[in-house]
Amino acid sequence: MNRKKIVDKHAPVVTKIEPRAPLSIGNGEFGMSVDFTGLQTFPEQYVTPLSTQSNWGWHATGGKNRYTLDDVNMQYYQGAPYPLYPENKEEAYHWLRQNPHRLQLGQIGFLCDAGEVKPVKQRHDLWSGVIESDFILNGEKVKVKTACDPEEDIIGVTVASSLLKKGQIAIQLAFPSPNITDRKWEDAFALNWEESGHQTEVFNQSDNSIKLKRIMDDTSYTVGWNWNSGEVRQTEANRWVLTSDAETLTFTLSFSENKLIEKTTDQVFTESREHWKEFWSNGGFLSFEGSKDPRADELERRVILSQYLLAVHSGGSVPPQETGYMYNSWFGKFHLEMHYWHAAHFPLWGRPAILKKSMNWYLNILPKAYQLAESQGFQGARWPKMVGIEGEQTPSPIAPGLIWQQPHPIYLAELCYQANNDEKMLETFSEVVFASADFMASFATYDEEHDVYQLGPGLIPAQENHRMEDSINPPYELEYWHFGLGIAIEWCERIGKEIPEKWKAVRKKIAKPRVKDGVYLAHRDCENTFTEKNHDHPSMVAAFGVLPGELIDKKVMLDTLHKVKEEWQWETAWGWDFPMCAMTAARLGELDLAVDFLLMDQVKNTHSINGHNYQHDALTVYLPGNGALLIAVAMLATKTGFPKGWALEQEGLKDIYS
Repeated sequence: MNRKKIVDKHAPVVTKIEPRAPLSIGNGEFGMSVDFTGLQTFPEQYVTPLSTQSNWGWHATGGKNRYTLDDVNMQYYQGAPYPLYPENKEEAYHWLRQNPHRLQLGQIGFLCDAGEVKPVKQRHDLWSGVIESDFILNGEKVKVKTACDPEEDIIGVTVASSLLKKGQIAIQLAFPSPNITDRKWEDAFALNWEESGHQTEVFNQSDNSIKLKRIMDDTSYTVGWNWNSGEVRQTEANRWVLTSDAETLTFTLSFSENKLIEKTTDQVFTESREHWKEFWSNGGFLSFEGSKDPRADELERRVILSQYLLAVHSGGSVPPQETGYMYNSWFGKFHLEMHYWHAAHFPLWGRPAILKKSMNWYLNILPKAYQLAESQGFQGARWPKMVGIEGEQTPSPIAPGLIWQQPHPIYLAELCYQANNDEKMLETFSEVVFASADFMASFATYDEEHDVYQLGPGLIPAQENHRMEDSINPPYELEYWHFGLGIAIEWCERIGKEIPEKWKAVRKKIAKPRVKDGVYLAHRDCENTFTEKNHDHPSMVAAFGVLPGELIDKKVMLDTLHKVKEEWQWETAWGWDFPMCAMTAARLGELDLAVDFLLMDQVKNTHSINGHNYQHDALTVYLPGNGALLIAVAMLATKTGFPKGWALEQEGLKDIYS
């Protein structure tokens, strides 16, 4: 397979302003999105904010300890406390939702005289990671190349234009306020340009560089700007402008939580080219060239672009937010139930090392997960749903009640182990696996009348439109408890640990999902599943698709899947629902149906020119949809095959599903 030819074929080419689809560069720990100029010059023309973010850059308004969970009210379900509703503690409740939030580290763009500006061509060379941008200002050409260092949080830029020498363009670096001004994230994701509440200090300056320290409450970070020829001046409290009379201006911009690393522009470009060439040359790859289905090229495009985007935005040392480094969704926090969708594809596509980086975060917050379980009267470690880097659960009317994130660390650790029979995974992550299983066994309650263990009430299923007090035995969660405890038992056997009796008892007697009229319900008592609750995630089908479905009747699941396809309000679904249904169809041997789900013509199943999965204008980027696509495609490519008429050539993909 000529990998480079296929990657080059799908390199995004932009010839006009794409307000919902800016291009982005990054390295897994840091990322930056750019407009048609290759920088962040015209943010007002973009629906998607133009951002610069990192995994280390977090801020809390008023300081980290302004409020804690002790300052909010708790609501009790089955005797366990959950911070679901603010009641009379609204200030503390909403502060904890918004803080800590991920920082916008700065915005850099052209400062130019008034005149006509129009894009000509912008191409993202995926094989090198370099974005090449050509545009015209006042009738003259400007050529820009932009890249990110693969190891350090540094961007490198070259600008070639006669307008530099004429003094008609310069480069402006500006720093927004870190503060959040709205309670709803979708009203607060735009950058805040208030001058109060933050400051920027110069702590070192020379003819060709400046070092700045950003200070806000108890948070600070440093920024380094180095250029080949020019002069920088401060124009406002938090703005600097670089002018140059050179025909070609080169510069680097580096960000750091503490100590800055300096590299030349040439180093950044060289290392970017080497990194992305190695990325594409190794790991999993496939091609649909020669397929008779006219949708094959579009699916191949989505596969290529999703691999790039997830390596950049979901391949770091902590679980990512759903929008990666593109902009803040849910105040920049990450949702642990989405970690599977973001990252499970990495081992399947031959890149387990990328997933392992974020797995270490579970080890770091394990003490807090133990505390959360204990505070609710459970054993083991309970993983929160909506969470910042420090590991504290976030108040929310939904998040504290979800449980389907609980087995994720077990499944993800198993995928890493199976990828290379990695014995070190057993040594390193056994406590995470066993503590997760201890909670799962503790959370299940015994129904003596029916001699089964059940889940709930006191939970919200993956389909979030159900109430804590009503939800009992949702199919996906039941199967995930059975599956996750099974993996934990295997880990005990591998290392010679005695298997806890409670794990075996719960797994053996976990309730089976309820069937009514020949189909699975959303949960045991949800008899209006397909009339009133047929919106949001059809998560019951994940029990035989995402999971192997040992509790599931295949005929019932097939009928359920067909009913979902016919009856679901698909405009209310989310980007990962379509690949999730495709996985169920694939396991059931319905390969044509699987591809139909993968490429269903729905707004929330579209992938923009930059490859991102679009949901709506407040969520123009949705990386779980990209990750789910790669998981489903890997399943079809390695386990079930594609339907007749599809040509498939693949190498390096792993069939490590159960």
